[in-house]
Amino acid sequence: MTRSNTTSEPWRVGVLFSRSGFMAVIEETQLRGTLTAIDEINNAGGVNGRPIEPIVYNPGSEAPAFGRYAKKLMVEDGVSTIFGCYTSSSRKAVLPVVERLNGLLWYPTLYEGFEFSPNVIYTGATPNQNSVELCRILMELYGTRFFFIGSDYIYPRESNRIMRELIRNSGGSVVGESYVRLGAARNEFLPVMRDVKKAQPDVIFSTVVGDATTFLYQAYSDLGLNPKVMPIASLTTTEAEIRAMGHDVGEGHITAAPYFQGIGNERNSSFVRRYKKRYGDDEPTNMCLEASYFQVNVFAKTLEQTNSMDTEILRASVMGSEFEAPQGDVSINPIWGHADLWTRVGRANRQGQFDLVYESTACIRADPYLIGYGRNLEFS
Repeated sequence: MTRSNTTSEPWRVGVLFSRSGFMAVIEETQLRGTLTAIDEINNAGGVNGRPIEPIVYNPGSEAPAFGRYAKKLMVEDGVSTIFGCYTSSSRKAVLPVVERLNGLLWYPTLYEGFEFSPNVIYTGATPNQNSVELCRILMELYGTRFFFIGSDYIYPRESNRIMRELIRNSGGSVVGESYVRLGAARNEFLPVMRDVKKAQPDVIFSTVVGDATTFLYQAYSDLGLNPKVMPIASLTTTEAEIRAMGHDVGEGHITAAPYFQGIGNERNSSFVRRYKKRYGDDEPTNMCLEASYFQVNVFAKTLEQTNSMDTEILRASVMGSEFEAPQGDVSINPIWGHADLWTRVGRANRQGQFDLVYESTACIRADPYLIGYGRNLEFS
């Protein structure tokens, strides 16, 4: 629906992040990143003199609810652009809705790759932007024997499939693999950790998400294991989860991400200051929050140029666009509709922040199908 320059009617957008349930620990921060960006844009005069109006629903960490609310937004609320989803299962629930009704989902979460949709802009990291470098560094610093622990749904199983091939092609091995249900309780990690102790890996690779992340790291700590010798390495454990588990519990463990709160540039420092002024000094930023924030800005910049919420027009215009994000300069890759992002690997410290172990010199082009690694990886 194209609108004229003469109206002062708000630009209405949908927002779908969980404020309750086992994923709220991270999705609440994505909601905050989204609303912070919208408020900043509106306080600066909106887009072409018109405010952005978010219509927010809480799917409560239930994947089917994301699909239902996406349909409600598009059919009943007349929305065509939606910011939302953390888990791949929630994205998969929304995907057929936006494809059928020709909406545009902006997805700010790292994921397993191997997906393309003309109705999604992916602004989280793909495996070539996190897993590849993480595998190399872990094998250099700690050793070649890995134990996989994941939540039992699409993302962990697919991410582990990719990581297994990266490890194998580098001469390493996976000595154990275990999955827990989404929303797993703390006691469910005790037998898993006993298996870890028996297998004696060099590294635990975690694709556990939500509240269960806290329980995994606490079970590790309870057994007196040493992250200097055998760390938990993750693509999903952010400052939010470290805060929830306790800084002392998280200390020494490894995460690969495009963004950490502690990265040193003035643009990020300003972003962190604004966020803390709004939500409190003890509220950290994280990679999922930062992607949620910058994707709204990319949307607004594109909307300013098109002056239209029409999905075809917006998508065509956003391809190749660039933005000065807190993590550094990013762009929307025109081939894939995925963001070109920075690659960083950090080690959690006693303050609940991450000290950089590795940082790319520029943003890394999105390669969601790992085409650049296709000759080496034997995916089936």
